[in-house]
Amino acid sequence: MLVKLRTWLDHDIAFSLRSSPAAMTALAVTLICLGCALFAPWVAPSNPFDLTQLELSDSRLPPSWHEQGQLRYLLGTDDQGRDVFSTILFGARISLAVGIASVLFAMTLGVSLGLLSGYLGGRLDAFI
Repeated sequence: MLVKLRTWLDHDIAFSLRSSPAAMTALAVTLICLGCALFAPWVAPSNPFDLTQLELSDSRLPPSWHEQGQLRYLLGTDDQGRDVFSTILFGARISLAVGIASVLFAMTLGVSLGLLSGYLGGRLDAFI
């Protein structure tokens, strides 16, 4: 395992990634976003799907950097009093699941049609 990791780190792509500050920044931001999406129940301050946590009196609060903003609502609240930051994290989790499912479906369909086309050939190959 260590030999494979060392071989990958000596590769040209890994060297290019390590030597580019923009690529390292993009990788860090991507990993942070993926981590926040995957661990949303533990990272998010509140659960936007839990109706017992809703406070209608906290609806439409501005972000925390405004004068009327509260520190517990980092990006403010929506019209139902849900924390926007928590909603974004849980929404990213759903979007990530939909994206992975669509890629897996497209890969399965493409591979099976490609195998069928390559094996049978002829008119089916031209149709596909």
